[in-house]
Amino acid sequence: MRRRSWLQPRSLSLVKALKMSWQFTVGVMAKGKVERIVVGAEDALIAALRVKAERPEAAIMYVRRLNRRGDTRHPPHTLTRAGD
Repeated sequence: MRRRSWLQPRSLSLVKALKMSWQFTVGVMAKGKVERIVVGAEDALIAALRVKAERPEAAIMYVRRLNRRGDTRHPPHTLTRAGD
């Protein structure tokens, strides 16, 4: 009988939870204008890279988890590419 390692997931739901995508707000500055963009990604670095790929001229100022309560007052933009 094989022993299960604690690193191996025991159920499919755990595998799905490990690959879960969160929403991040990325603050960028382009042409002297500050914008906030919401991106779905696995972590903050991937979110920043997705925004930088679409807007290479923009400077990334910050990346943070989406704050649904606070972001409803000042709604951020989303990426324009389909599927992002």
